[in-house]
Amino acid sequence: MFLSEAAELMEKAVEHTSHELTKIRAGKAMPSMLDGIMVEYYGTPTPISQVASINTPDARSIVVKPWEKNIIPDIEKAITNSDLGINPQNDGELIRLNVPALTEERRRDLVKQAKAEAEHGKVSIRNIRKDINDSLKKLQKEGASEDAIKDAEGKVQELTNEFSKKVDDLVSAKEEDIMTV
Repeated sequence: MFLSEAAELMEKAVEHTSHELTKIRAGKAMPSMLDGIMVEYYGTPTPISQVASINTPDARSIVVKPWEKNIIPDIEKAITNSDLGINPQNDGELIRLNVPALTEERRRDLVKQAKAEAEHGKVSIRNIRKDINDSLKKLQKEGASEDAIKDAEGKVQELTNEFSKKVDDLVSAKEEDIMTV
């Protein structure tokens, strides 16, 4: 029971870390770069992907084509106000985003950002391990055998190591992606 719960929670932590790493741009244009951007749509903050189609015609540009032309200024404003650091170009029909090539210094900053995100993921995994181990200690106080608890703690540690390695693998792949010119 505890092990399956721990594995499920740790898998969610890895998935969250993976999702956060996709937000870090590696110099290539990707629709996921716009995932966190919200647009005022009839007074309601709405994800940009729900009010427009987002495509990447090439490795250096993103095209945002709204379903309704009257929200182009709102999309443009949302992109400008985001932390993307890209100026949108509005031609009345759609919005183009030209993704500039990354400098070496910016690449290193992005790698640091990716490693920090990975560390957050690992901290989440370790917190899950701590919570599960605390629950196991309560069981021991309630009369569970010490050997069974030690065995379960060992298995929880194995899970922790396994999922921490997954996070390490994710960040290594992201680092390679960022540093590839």
